[in-house]
Amino acid sequence: RHHRNQSVQISNKKKKTNMVMRTSHKRFSKSLLSQSLKHPHQPLATFSSTTNNTKYSNVPSHIWQLNQRKLYKNPDHPIGILWNLVTNYFKQDKQLGILPSRSYVHRDDFNPIVSTKQCFDDLLIPKDHVSRQLSDNYYISEDTLLRPHTSAHQTEMMRAGHEAFLVLGDVYRRDAIDKTHFPAFHQIEGVKIVNLEELGTTDPQKALEIVNEDLKAVLEGLSTELFGETKQRWVDAYFPFTDPSLELEIFFEEDWLEVLGSGVIEPEVIRNGGMDPEKVVGWAFGLGLERLSMRLFNIPDIRLFWSQDARFLKQFKAGQITQFESYSKYPPCFKDVSFWLPSDFSENDFFEVLRNHGGDLIEEADCIDAFTHPKTNKSSKCFRICYRHMDRSVTHDEINTIQDKIRDDLQTLGYELR
Repeated sequence: RHHRNQSVQISNKKKKTNMVMRTSHKRFSKSLLSQSLKHPHQPLATFSSTTNNTKYSNVPSHIWQLNQRKLYKNPDHPIGILWNLVTNYFKQDKQLGILPSRSYVHRDDFNPIVSTKQCFDDLLIPKDHVSRQLSDNYYISEDTLLRPHTSAHQTEMMRAGHEAFLVLGDVYRRDAIDKTHFPAFHQIEGVKIVNLEELGTTDPQKALEIVNEDLKAVLEGLSTELFGETKQRWVDAYFPFTDPSLELEIFFEEDWLEVLGSGVIEPEVIRNGGMDPEKVVGWAFGLGLERLSMRLFNIPDIRLFWSQDARFLKQFKAGQITQFESYSKYPPCFKDVSFWLPSDFSENDFFEVLRNHGGDLIEEADCIDAFTHPKTNKSSKCFRICYRHMDRSVTHDEINTIQDKIRDDLQTLGYELR
């Protein structure tokens, strides 16, 4: 009877604790978002000490530090060079599209902590959409996260009355580990809003067609500015916040390369931005700076953008697109880890464990074998992890230490190692 009473007391305490956690969780979420909005220039690390360890708090310490680097503030860095090339294109006096040019507002100082309303709801992204998942994002609380795209500031800029703007920012996503993916990268969001009276028509379909043609003309010009004269094509796409949605591709180095995604903004998004879709229409585009910079500057590994090695940094100058020359190639160190898959297995969760311990030392992690036991129906995978430092050789001893920590962490999380 004593044990039963004790368990009831413990159960009641747990319920009270859970209620307190849920309440404090909401207060924390509002408080943190309020802090970030009041102090948009404050480094992320300032807020990191206030995060609580809940299901919706999955931002590791190394992610908090990346925001302080501000790569785009360096005009001699590939990211800064490309940002300035894009902004200079939109500063031109000449007409860029079929409609009169606008004076574009440029913003690169938004705090990357955003609400789920800004990031998803305002952009009509469904509640069950894969892009909202905890395994794909760095959440701070249930309704605040590190922005996974700069579109999160679209309605914010509209509500401030801006009708033409460019927003640059570092964005964060949990993703695969390879030479083209990194948990932090940079995006540009561009928007142009046009009053229907300027179009000379009250026909919504005709207005949409005019704006769509303006979008194509402006963005084809941007592509030519960056890559020179080359074949271009528009491909139908899907984004919840635009219709029609289009991707611009160019024929570059004997292959088709996606340059950007774009589309005519949905009326409901315009309404969420505090504007009247009965009076205005607009288009938007977004592009990733690392992906384009890797092709323009011939940079083979996305980790190089974050390198502080002078041999990398001194190769680039403001306003110039120069080809990167590899200064070294240190040997890799390969390690395998295999395990039976837990019921809630997510590759992004597994990759995050690797990043937490291996950081930038991990060049790639590939699944080299998958197996399902014929009797138990249990499934297992084996991943080969490629360790390689960008600036020095690694030793088996230091990698074995990291590998042991990864295995210990996986077992703690319920993985059954093989």
